[in-house]
Amino acid sequence: MTVTVGINGFGRIGRCTLAHIAEAARNDVQVVKINATGPIETNAHLLKYDSVHGRFGGEVRVQGKTLDLGHGPIDVMSTYEPSELDWDGVDVVLECTGKFNDGLKSAIHLERGAKRVLISAPAKNVDKT
Repeated sequence: MTVTVGINGFGRIGRCTLAHIAEAARNDVQVVKINATGPIETNAHLLKYDSVHGRFGGEVRVQGKTLDLGHGPIDVMSTYEPSELDWDGVDVVLECTGKFNDGLKSAIHLERGAKRVLISAPAKNVDKT
């Protein structure tokens, strides 16, 4: 069974997480959606050339509003409004913005279609969803 993943926030943590998942080349985890503000070309460049961790080992291609790292297209959304997110088809959202570090705040991802949320920062009021 493949777990589908969405990443909300494409700063240091979001990019490093995507790079690790892609380089691990696991068949049971697939990133299918990202919410990243800023131009997709800039985000692709920052993923490819990390000043701390070095170059990403694979290819990074931009095709319209998708990134392709060689494991299938990743739809890229670009919104600051959680109510505009579309997590349909996503099993787990990795909350990497630092803004939704409370279980009540991060519940918006569940309302927008995700089955579970994993918060990358210390969080309050969380449960095992």
